[in-house]
Formats: sequence, structure tokens, C-alpha cells
Amino acid sequence: MKKRTAIAWGAAIVIFIVLMIVTPAIPQSQEYHDFSDHREFFGIPNALNVISNFPFFVIGLIGILLTLYKNYFNLSLPGERWGWSVFFLGVTAVAFGSSYYHLKPNDDRLVWDRLPMTVAFTSIVAIFIIERVDSHKGTWSIIPLLSVGVISILYWRYFDDLRPYALVQFVPCIAIPLMAVLLPPMYSHSTYWLWAAGFYLLAKIEEATDKLIFDSTHRIVSGHTLKHLAAAMVPVFLAVMLAKRVVTEERMSLLQVWRISWKRVKKGKGEEVEEEEVSCSYSTLPVEN
Repeated sequence: MKKRTAIAWGAAIVIFIVLMIVTPAIPQSQEYHDFSDHREFFGIPNALNVISNFPFFVIGLIGILLTLYKNYFNLSLPGERWGWSVFFLGVTAVAFGSSYYHLKPNDDRLVWDRLPMTVAFTSIVAIFIIERVDSHKGTWSIIPLLSVGVISILYWRYFDDLRPYALVQFVPCIAIPLMAVLLPPMYSHSTYWLWAAGFYLLAKIEEATDKLIFDSTHRIVSGHTLKHLAAAMVPVFLAVMLAKRVVTEERMSLLQVWRISWKRVKKGKGEEVEEEEVSCSYSTLPVEN
């Protein structure tokens, strides 16, 4: 296992180095700061883009309290409480960092917008490693992954190159849904991960169509404002998942569940299908208090 882990890390580093060599630098476009909705309300510049960050504060704070208060979420694995605490702390910080940035959008303030988002992205990856790969390795990966995220922000700011940050942001967007589908979970309600991923995808679409949405709604609301609201639904779904899920004895990936369900549908239609046997192992784990 240690050898495979070392090989995986080595391969990842080599791929990263090759990408940095063969791809051109991606500078931060100053047009990024030119959002469609510049309206001021109650003395707040870019008011809706600022105010729409408030949901991050609410759900982030609730998530932190429920994670830490008497283990409300019944987190069973060592390191889970650390991982989820860091995630919800990052979500809470998004409210402050993004609001600060949108009051006067520029590169210097954008650092404080992206930093808490990076904390949330990287902590989610660590949580997945804890839950579905190896709890010990996942726990120890929290600090290194957070460090990688912070370094990607600093690299962009000092070298005006977004490539490392783009990897930190988008690799989890691909890896997490794939892991949610392919890796057997120890908890129920895994589909909530896909709902969260769907809302994040919606947020990115709304961000890309900022002006189009603003014009289409007769300048009532911009795509970037809606992006904040859609992105805030990600921690909402994850918090609901944490509150509802239980340790499951049948550890099957979503892909396995879907295959079995499809076979049952075909069988119900009278088609001949092969029976699939699923063997699962389960061990009771102590709950952290």
C-alpha cells in the first residue's frame, strides 16, 4: 500500500511538472473584475454581489457548530471532525472574503476571495480520502492539501499565473463526483454529493453567463449574484447529508446501486438478467466525542 501511495504521488508530481512545462502561463484577466451589476444600495457598492455572500456565513457557522457541538453529525472516523470543521470554516470565511472583494474588485482583494474557497475545496478532498480510502492517510493529508491550496494562491499572485490555482479548483470538481460514484461509502445518502456537485456546476455556468443573465432578467439580477446563491447550496446539501446519513452495513458504490436497480427494472419488464451477488464487509467504528 505504501509503495502504491508513493507511486501515485510521484505520478501526480510528474504530471504537474509536465503540465507546467508544456502549457503557457495563464495571467489574471482584468476583465474578470468587470461584473455586470454595479448598482449601489444603502451605500454598499456592487450591493447584490456583496449581500449575496451572506448565506455562506449562515450555513458555514451552523456547520461549524453542529460539527463541534456534541458530535451532532455522528462523525465516526478519526479526522472527520477536523476535515468538516475546516470545510465549514472555509465556507464561513467565503462570506467575508468575497464580500471584501466585491466592495472594490481588484487583484489584491481577489486573494481574499479565493483563499477561503481553496480551503473548502482542499478540505473536501481530504474528507473523501478519510471516508473512502484511508482514514489515517486522509487525516494526515489535511494540512498538506491546505498548503497546496495556499501555495497555488501565492503563486498566482506573485507570478500572475493561474495554472496551479486552476488545478486546485477544478481537479476536485472532477475527482469528487467520480469518487462519489465509484468508491463504496461507509455512510448512506451518498447522492447528496452529486446534488452538491450539480449546484456547483450551476454556479460556474451562472458565473460565465453573468451579463447574459443580467440582461435577460431586465437588469434585476446578475449571473454572478445567482452564482453566489447556487454555490451556497453546496454546503447546504452537505450539511443536510451529514445530519441524515447513517453508517451503512452494505458498502456499495453508487455505480453498483445503479446497476442493481437497472437490472431490477429490466427484470420487472420480463427480460432475462444475470443475478449479481454483492458481498460487503463492515466493521463497527468508534464515534469521536
